[in-house]
Amino acid sequence: NHRWKVVYLAEQQGVEQNLDKNCTGSLYYPKQRFCLQYALKYIRTPFFILNSAYDVYQFHHILVPPSADLSGHWNHCRLNPAACNTNQTNILQGFRKDMLAALSLFFKYSKRGGMFINSCFAHCQSESQDTWLTSDSPRVHNKTIAEAVGDWYFGRRVTKEIDCAYPCDSTCHNLIG
Repeated sequence: NHRWKVVYLAEQQGVEQNLDKNCTGSLYYPKQRFCLQYALKYIRTPFFILNSAYDVYQFHHILVPPSADLSGHWNHCRLNPAACNTNQTNILQGFRKDMLAALSLFFKYSKRGGMFINSCFAHCQSESQDTWLTSDSPRVHNKTIAEAVGDWYFGRRVTKEIDCAYPCDSTCHNLIG
């Protein structure tokens, strides 16, 4: 169950004592505040959220882990999102929708926070030049990750970029693996 995993994760990483006391004191399952969607309103430092709506690690290990797909119905879809059937695509869209719902208050009310949520099938997008700032880097509203972060960091404009749903973004590298 999800709550048990969050408690276990918080305990294993030894972060319990570092969780915001206002945050942990306000919920029956206080260690769930380790999850971003619950902790967001307690964070006072400006921060930038960079993520893919279809995070490959989450897709492969949380949404459809091999242990839950013994018959291999998701094998082709896991390797190539274009091979997903209608039901699988709907499940992936629900995954995106749930993530955006978890970030909706931040998107609507944060005046100092920024975000770049694209529809690429990737996990980490900030460590490599090809996804950060090159001529073929992924873009949302014609902005690269570096441009969005720069606009936010230097206060040039509020930067909260959210991509359209898969398969609309042709700038993605879709780093399935």
